[in-house]
Amino acid sequence: MSKLAAQDKFLDLSDYGRTFGRFLANQLKHTRCTPIHVTLLFGLSGLIAIYCILQKHYFLAGCFIVLKSGIDAADGELARLKKTPSYSGRYLDSLFDIVLNFLLLMTICYVSNATIGFTLLAFIGLQLQGTLYNYYYVILRNKSVGGDTTSKVFEYKTPKALPGETQKTVNVLFGLYTLLYGGFDKIIHAIDPDAYKVKTFPNWFMTLLSLYGLGFQLLIMAVMLPLGWIEFIVPFFSAYTFLILALVGIRKTLIS
Repeated sequence: MSKLAAQDKFLDLSDYGRTFGRFLANQLKHTRCTPIHVTLLFGLSGLIAIYCILQKHYFLAGCFIVLKSGIDAADGELARLKKTPSYSGRYLDSLFDIVLNFLLLMTICYVSNATIGFTLLAFIGLQLQGTLYNYYYVILRNKSVGGDTTSKVFEYKTPKALPGETQKTVNVLFGLYTLLYGGFDKIIHAIDPDAYKVKTFPNWFMTLLSLYGLGFQLLIMAVMLPLGWIEFIVPFFSAYTFLILALVGIRKTLIS
């Protein structure tokens, strides 16, 4: 099931792993494998990529980063196929993403000449970029007709557990999610507080916005590593953050 109605579908440059994700989910549909197992698998792929960077096997690192994006697309697909959406899976997925992003950049810092301070700046930028993408994308999904029931535009209140998960688990994972993502969410909401009032976002804008999707961010890393551009990864993502001003400016000026 698509997350968007037909008229709202756009070319998502960050979603190149969707075809593989659907294939994997279909292979697992009639097995005991759960979406949580798939989330753990993409976490493992990310950790292998980090190990490869430490060993300076940059081509392999890039391959596992791309594989991580493909597997990342499979957990949600599997949840929709099995009709087992859960807040636990949704928050665990996000927690794995932010931890792996941090570890990836810190590993790159370790093997390159980047400073810790500059790397932390790049990490903050990376998360703000992804938060802007998710903010507008979730707004679009909530105004469209799709299959995602666990994502909300403003997540300030602990949700009620869905069938198959415990409220205690949801409480813990939501608390961690709020701790790690809450600050980024508040910054992006403050930059464009009226975005949720928009009737819809045009397809061209969403395609442009997908430059900030996590999949595309990881693809940039996966390409830069084997090209020998590891020294430029931290500066790139620091500078890449300034595109936020242009994207928000376009939204406020042209889309209402």
